[in-house]
Amino acid sequence: MRFTKSAIAALLLSTGVAQAGGIDRSNLPYSVLFEDGRVMQLGFSNVNAGVSGAYSPALTFLGGSSSTGDMAESYQTLSFAYKADLNDKLSYAVFLNTPYGADANYRSGFYTGLEAHWKSEQLSALLKYQVADRVSVYGGLKYVRSEAEIAIPDSLIRGGLQQAGLGGNLQAAALAANAPAGTLAYTAVGDKDGQVAVIVGAAYEIPDIALRVGLTYESGFTHSFRTTEAIAAVPSISGVGTTNVEMPQSVTLDFQSGVAKDTLVFGSIKWSEWSVWEVRPPGYNALTGSDITSFDNDVFTYSLGIGRKINDNLSLFARIGYEKANGGVASRLSPTDGSRSIGIGGSWTQDKVKITGGIEYVELGDATDGSTTRFTDNSAVGVGVSVLFSF
Repeated sequence: MRFTKSAIAALLLSTGVAQAGGIDRSNLPYSVLFEDGRVMQLGFSNVNAGVSGAYSPALTFLGGSSSTGDMAESYQTLSFAYKADLNDKLSYAVFLNTPYGADANYRSGFYTGLEAHWKSEQLSALLKYQVADRVSVYGGLKYVRSEAEIAIPDSLIRGGLQQAGLGGNLQAAALAANAPAGTLAYTAVGDKDGQVAVIVGAAYEIPDIALRVGLTYESGFTHSFRTTEAIAAVPSISGVGTTNVEMPQSVTLDFQSGVAKDTLVFGSIKWSEWSVWEVRPPGYNALTGSDITSFDNDVFTYSLGIGRKINDNLSLFARIGYEKANGGVASRLSPTDGSRSIGIGGSWTQDKVKITGGIEYVELGDATDGSTTRFTDNSAVGVGVSVLFSF
């Protein structure tokens, strides 16, 4: 039943929008480890998100616009997987993907000029060992390389220093009051940094009913970015330092089971420790006493789907996804809270090639940032394709 083995991997590769907790963009297609023989899989997706908000009356007056405009830029994800058997019990797989990312750019109103980008690439290598007919274990290493940059306009730095003054930092308040217009604009560029983390997992299978339950753990790690900061009015913080950013550990439970002839139910539950993540460059922290951006809560992501084999060539599937809204203050660079999604797609198999396409719509949860700017009625659409070759 090749359909049951590859449907989950194909669907998850099709679009990465539903795995949107923190700055997640794509998951590794671990299901490739359970394919028969030698396979190679290529995946591509494109995501267009529309995220905008309404400024408070005070910020509307200062910025000349009541709307933030669309601050979320579209993005693409790429993935590659290759799996082969070493013997009857031992298999290996190599994966390439783009796991994390962020692209925020405000072009309207008080936040104009606020911009941030995070890019990453990941290389993973895993071994799978068949302990018994129904039990297997797998594990390996992943290497993640990331880079980041941010620009904060004068108005937001000035406002932050004024708030620090209300908390008793008179030096910050004086700087905000006396610095010439435009001289408090801030930039930071984090050079590429690579780190290694661990992946371990186990799976239980009953092939006769296409049942498989897998549990996968990915360890956290800490990026140490060589960071160049600059702000004209404060030469003392302009220079090169180190910014440590802790990336989350995660646990994912995947499951699938046949429920009728040629019909498969599948889903996943993923926990990611995004509460440890914050970006706090040393110069910015010394100036403001705070981080640039962070997440307050861990993220649970749920998905549930159904696949149906129509004939030997065609299979169809649908999936829904959910992330709980946690409330609290949202980051201006990721101003949404929770999500609900629905995705549909199909696969066409011809000889040893399988092509899968899908589309996913995500309703992004409403959120309010620290300046009471309210982001509502936002959404994203992702489309993607994957190609699986069997050898």
